[in-house]
Amino acid sequence: MEKVGVLLISYGSRAACIVDSLTKDGSYDVRIFDAGKHRNPFIDKYSDAHEATGGDIERIVSFAGKYKEKIDFGIAGPEDPIIAGVRDAIENKLDIPMICPSKEFAIEGSKVIQRELMAEVVPDANPRYRVFDPSEGMSREEVRKELWKWLDEFDNEVAVKPDIPVTGKGVGVWGDHFNTREELWEHFMSIYDSGARVIVEEKVDGEEFSLQFFSDGKHLISTPCVRDYKRAFDGDLGPNTGGMGSYKDTGNLLPFMQERDWEEGLRIGELIFNRLRGSGTNPGLRGIPMYMAYICTKDGVKVLEINGRPGDPEIMNILPILENNFVDICYDMINGNLTGMDFEKLATVTTYAVPMTYGGCRGKYSGSTVVVMDDAGSLQDKYGSNIRLYPGSMKLGDDGKTYALSSRALAVVGISDSIESARNISLDGVKSTDGALWNRWDIASKHHIGNSINHMRSLGGEK
Repeated sequence: MEKVGVLLISYGSRAACIVDSLTKDGSYDVRIFDAGKHRNPFIDKYSDAHEATGGDIERIVSFAGKYKEKIDFGIAGPEDPIIAGVRDAIENKLDIPMICPSKEFAIEGSKVIQRELMAEVVPDANPRYRVFDPSEGMSREEVRKELWKWLDEFDNEVAVKPDIPVTGKGVGVWGDHFNTREELWEHFMSIYDSGARVIVEEKVDGEEFSLQFFSDGKHLISTPCVRDYKRAFDGDLGPNTGGMGSYKDTGNLLPFMQERDWEEGLRIGELIFNRLRGSGTNPGLRGIPMYMAYICTKDGVKVLEINGRPGDPEIMNILPILENNFVDICYDMINGNLTGMDFEKLATVTTYAVPMTYGGCRGKYSGSTVVVMDDAGSLQDKYGSNIRLYPGSMKLGDDGKTYALSSRALAVVGISDSIESARNISLDGVKSTDGALWNRWDIASKHHIGNSINHMRSLGGEK
């Protein structure tokens, strides 16, 4: 059996899913060299070496250099090292091909750049926006006056976003996170006073979906649509999070979408990719250069943001049903031969179990953080490969126990021939996990999906 060494720049359940996808069919003897924040209990089973490098580029390069002769390629999952140029550093210093965009094309690093790019390429999909830049030297009073004038344009119905990425948690939306101008001003200034640019854009009403595009630098391959749940609590209440769960249907669309929404999402993605690529092949776009967040509205599909990495949790709805060998897909991306990807026509639901203090659920928690997944793991006897458990912000201790850390602890993916059945499998795994964790119960529920369908109907969409 051919041995394949993979440098994994890891963090969270997304990385565990990537490892599962690389190793699941046994066609290759895959060994992982893990540069992550901690010893992930899933990744550790496949690792020849691990080092807690965090997102430090020099430490990642140093770690990879120790095992250069054993590594065939690398994959980066988290956005911070991608934006900081981890691919450029590893390829230039070690000549290890990396699957992620180069620093030049990691446009996730600036929402302003994204908006300016879309204004040129797909203006019809770009909400109206204005950038407030601290470097322009306006006084506090001048900033407030200009902001108030802009709010008048939209009767206060806006979204306030930091230019730099903060995994969704810095975004504030009128009617959700603030209901008065003073509350909005407080949120705005919490970003502005940090020295970051602030984007204030029109609030768009609709239902969200995302597409993740794989590329070898020449070809662009889309995956099916996925719906993410950003808010912490049931009913889409509470603060934004990195994502509490997600779902996909058995085909390319989601239940509230129409075929034209899917086609429009593809058109937008291809236009942006072609502008970034230029003529011919652009290896800087290798990997997942665009994980696009869209929203279906009465005026068509709009773009919320562009990311340059696998979605977390959205990639966990996609890779477990990939019919192709993922190692082969990785080599196709490296060699410029990625002409297609095939997915099983199955529904998938991902539910995150998170620590007690996550999302502000508790002010503090001083109890045990040990998590035991034995019972949840035994569900594989019942469901086989239709249930996947991906530890995320969890640490394998020296005592052999697994401890939940501060962020999203465990993702459970259910796979079936319907959304409802996949949801039941996912929740079964969550309920069988022993530990001080909590979760949303309405991920992919009939009620939530029904609300999305009715919402689109109320906006004039037929479904």
